[in-house]
Amino acid sequence: SADGGRSLSLDSIPMGLPMSDPTAWATAMNNLGMAPMGMTGQPLLPDFDPALGMMTGIPPINPMMPGLGIVPPPIPPDMPAVKEIIHCKSCTLFPPNPHLPPPATRERPPGCKTVFVGGLPENGTEQIIMEVFEQCGEVIAIRKSKKNFCHIRFAEEFMVDKALYLSGYRIRLGSSTDKKDTGRLHVDFAQARDDLYEWECKQRMLAREERHRRRLEEERFRPPSPPPVVHYSDHECSVVAEKLKDDTKFLEAIQTLLTWIERGEVNRRTANNFYSMIQSANSHIRRLVNEKAAHEKEMEEAKEKFKLALSGILVQFEQIVAVYHSASKQKAWDHFTKAQRKNISVWCKQAEEIRNIHNDELMGIRREEEMEMSDEEIEDPSEMKETEESALVSQVEALKEENDSLRWQLDAYRNEVELLKQEQGKASRDEDTTKEQQMKLLQQALQGMQKHLLKVQDEYKKREAELEKVREDKLKIEKLLENLKEQESSTSRVCACSQEKECPVEKTLSNSPVKSEREVLLVGIISTFLHVHPFGASIEYICSYLQRLDSKICTAEVEVLMTRLQNTFRQELSGVGASLEKRWKFCGFDGLKMT
Repeated sequence: SADGGRSLSLDSIPMGLPMSDPTAWATAMNNLGMAPMGMTGQPLLPDFDPALGMMTGIPPINPMMPGLGIVPPPIPPDMPAVKEIIHCKSCTLFPPNPHLPPPATRERPPGCKTVFVGGLPENGTEQIIMEVFEQCGEVIAIRKSKKNFCHIRFAEEFMVDKALYLSGYRIRLGSSTDKKDTGRLHVDFAQARDDLYEWECKQRMLAREERHRRRLEEERFRPPSPPPVVHYSDHECSVVAEKLKDDTKFLEAIQTLLTWIERGEVNRRTANNFYSMIQSANSHIRRLVNEKAAHEKEMEEAKEKFKLALSGILVQFEQIVAVYHSASKQKAWDHFTKAQRKNISVWCKQAEEIRNIHNDELMGIRREEEMEMSDEEIEDPSEMKETEESALVSQVEALKEENDSLRWQLDAYRNEVELLKQEQGKASRDEDTTKEQQMKLLQQALQGMQKHLLKVQDEYKKREAELEKVREDKLKIEKLLENLKEQESSTSRVCACSQEKECPVEKTLSNSPVKSEREVLLVGIISTFLHVHPFGASIEYICSYLQRLDSKICTAEVEVLMTRLQNTFRQELSGVGASLEKRWKFCGFDGLKMT
């Protein structure tokens, strides 16, 4: 224990000592709520009920309660427990004052089976201590000190709670009143290494059981491991090739084939076998596509059946709701009782709600079908262009990959040629002819690979040129679309301005483009302005200059006048994309030569 270093030891003491007053001990145990037991292990009160035969306010305690550190709840201070005098063979125990507070105890250590007992009489012996505390349960060991205290270790944890009940009792040996024969017992929890070790062992055992239970649960829910894949051999290859042709065994065979390829079983000797197996696997694609189409057809038929059944159910719901509505009319409604009317109205609401839910579901199915049909009918030409471009890009990428693979093969052949050259110097003269033939064959193969590589490179360049041409055509089309949009916006702006300012252009049959002296003045001022701006100016810039001279001048009028005089003024487009701009330039000197 914590108070002594050596282990507990005690010679066995006979347990058949008679009690001087068994009724007193039974009364004390009854007050605590425990079934009183005799020295022989038989109950003293055979009709004892722990829940009824006890003092009011003291909760019952199960004497077989396992020692998990559960202590009875404290007794309320306003309802003190009455303790009785306990008579033993060699001593008498007198209860403490019931109005005093209960004796203080330390915190209960985990798995505590040992108690500290202080305040013993100086003349007290281990036999007397055993006589007093063996009524609480089986005592394993007693270690008594010379300073009027001892440590008692019980067999179970719940026995410690019984021993704590005796704390505060005054003990008297026999009928002596000598100070050495009296004392006041103080019982408290004791911290012992053996108790802690047993408690830790128990916790570890529980943890092991819990881990074992979890492991069993995990193993029960763990999916079974896949069967092992056999190693490659010619016999196994033929077996797998036959399985690949069988639809029922295809899945198992394709998994074996995949494992062999990932293991690196493919080499020059086995390449043809693997190619034939891959070809067999490829033949199943059509079967799978047909199966998918059949399943899709079944799904469409099931959808159609569901839709027909749902529409039939809706018709029946409509009829039921119509019955409720006709019953709600005054002609029939007046003949029903109040309870019947209430039921009919409730049933009508429920039927309408269910009918609306089913109707929404049917409308949703029809809406989805219409959306699918519209998606199939609509074809966007821009998407077709994008698909063409993506097809070209994919072809270019495939050619790149083929080019890289051919380069790698070429490097491999070159390495083989170098190895053969090195071996040729070391080999004997008899093998020279065969090696020369191999060299010639390898050189021929190398030349063929080089020619094929050149063809692939030329084809790759052609594809790139086609791709660039397609991109240029696309840019031109976009520019033309932007120009058309600009022209449409300008014409609409001219029409709007002509309507707002009420400056309509007078249509005359005369051949002269200038029709008044005012237009002549405008032509002269615009020519002078554009002569100062040799790179041209926009119509807004020209009109802003003219409006300083006359605020009534309209932009549409000026643009129409300059459009009529094509030999004097010329319109040009400058810029690219979003910065595209129309500029007017003075070309009168060139127009004079042309006229």
